[in-house]
Amino acid sequence: MFQGELIGIFVTPRKSIDLQAVERVEAVAGQGLVGDRYFAKEGTFSEKDGPDREVTLIEIEAIDGLVHEYELTLTPAQSRRNLLTRGVPLNHLVGKTFKIGTVTLRGIRLCEPCGHLERLTCKGVEKGLKHRGGLRAQIVTGGTLAVGAAVVPNVTAPS
Repeated sequence: MFQGELIGIFVTPRKSIDLQAVERVEAVAGQGLVGDRYFAKEGTFSEKDGPDREVTLIEIEAIDGLVHEYELTLTPAQSRRNLLTRGVPLNHLVGKTFKIGTVTLRGIRLCEPCGHLERLTCKGVEKGLKHRGGLRAQIVTGGTLAVGAAVVPNVTAPS
């Protein structure tokens, strides 16, 4: 069991441009985060990708690990992930539902880093974030996500 916190929210309207920090965002089931590239179908994806493009998450602990283990500095926005958490074991949430405030999410698969991320940031990021690059998730029940919201396991599965 865990109880973590949402400490950052990042969106961008188009692919390959910088993500911007926001204090709150509307999460829409089946679509993604209002104002983000994947909500507008502007991200790098194909129609077969499905719900794993709705929202991405990364742990601040993974970003901090880059500094300690690889001497690489990456800002949360540079990670290209939408939601930044603290105290949340994201790798363990594949196939599980969890809540951020009143919003219910389902972990779909790990969000492994790629060459595109390394091209946009710095050499070594792909290796440094391997197996800790975050989580791709589906929005099961929408609502407003806000910085400071609790992140907890969903003890009752949605119907």
